[in-house]
Amino acid sequence: MEVWLGQFVHDLLAALALPQVGLVAIFVVTFVSATLLPLGSEPAVFLVVKADPAMFWPAILVATAGNTLGGMVSWWMGYGAEKAVEAVRHQEPRHSRAVQWLQRFGPKACLLSWLPIVGDPLCAVAGWLKLPFWPCVGYMAVGKFLRFVFYTAALLWLVPESWLS
Repeated sequence: MEVWLGQFVHDLLAALALPQVGLVAIFVVTFVSATLLPLGSEPAVFLVVKADPAMFWPAILVATAGNTLGGMVSWWMGYGAEKAVEAVRHQEPRHSRAVQWLQRFGPKACLLSWLPIVGDPLCAVAGWLKLPFWPCVGYMAVGKFLRFVFYTAALLWLVPESWLS
């Protein structure tokens, strides 16, 4: 099992290391993972950077762009969902503590869009609440950028080379 897994990781690294595949793969994976689909994007970024350390900053920037664009799609999905619900129901919606918290902090709450489980729905709820789009996008981008820098650097430092060969 360990030999098979090692070979799989080696083959995956070789495929992702190709310049024409690596950054495109990162963009697609990070974009899809930022929507409401449960998919982790950090392994794709890590594997490309591990295969070619010179790709650290390009991979981080592409991952940030893909993840931020996915967050923007989630914001617009929330905005559209709110419009659809309000067209059907004309009463004031009940606000949970989470929604009240988000309204109080406004677009700055989108800094937390990088968090697992709650980050992606946070972008959709920001759209639902009609928080200002561009400030939300700016805070999303900063949070996601910092996440990719931290996680990728930590994985490069923590994962031994023997696990990948």
